[in-house]
Amino acid sequence: MRKLVIPTLAAIAALVVLLNLGFWQLDRLAWKENLIEQVEAGVSTPPETAPEPGAWGDLAPSDDYSHVRLTGRFLEGAVFYYTALTDPVGPVSGPGVMVYAPFETDQQWIVLVNRGFLPQGLDKVSRAKAITPPDGAWELTGLLRLSEKPNWTTPEPGREDRIWFARDTDAMAAELGLDPARLAPFSIDLDASFTPPSGLPQAGETIVHFKNDHLGYALTWFGLAATLIGVYLTYAASILWPRKRQAGETSTK
Repeated sequence: MRKLVIPTLAAIAALVVLLNLGFWQLDRLAWKENLIEQVEAGVSTPPETAPEPGAWGDLAPSDDYSHVRLTGRFLEGAVFYYTALTDPVGPVSGPGVMVYAPFETDQQWIVLVNRGFLPQGLDKVSRAKAITPPDGAWELTGLLRLSEKPNWTTPEPGREDRIWFARDTDAMAAELGLDPARLAPFSIDLDASFTPPSGLPQAGETIVHFKNDHLGYALTWFGLAATLIGVYLTYAASILWPRKRQAGETSTK
């Protein structure tokens, strides 16, 4: 039995790790399914008034992807968020950027509005025309997206081209010289109907389809746990069985 002490402890430790990974994936599965339902509901429901400054402190993750409306006018300037469209709503796909423009509401607060997608390699004239903000008063509708912060794997923004790799609205707004006291802690992804006649920026390209492999991952971890148990039992039997057989032969003699 002493030969089994260390293997048993190692097997128990490994089993605990594998089971925890499996249950963690089940938790992620529930979270992902809830997110998908939330996004689908947000896209399909009629737009509500966008949260105003008094409600910003109460924003929660569940507010992400809410369908909202707001009125006001576009300000000068634009920053860009790098992305690649693989399943676009409109005809244009591939690598490119989302155009974020500052929008001042009738209530005097400011929000960055994702006007849509521009493909990589666009000529300078077409690009300049596409990023020029439209004039006049607008009533916009789109999906509310909470700001995100870059992590250690996120590339640094390209300051020269104003290209970001995370939707960090605070940093984007600072680049444009916007008043942080009036800046919303979210951005708005315009609905597809706001794509201009030229076709660019191509609006309505919020990614609302999410890869959901968490059940498969969970089954993989649980399968490895079951394999570990089987291997351990086989090893334990190989240690204990010869002793039982030898004891039986001795008693026969």
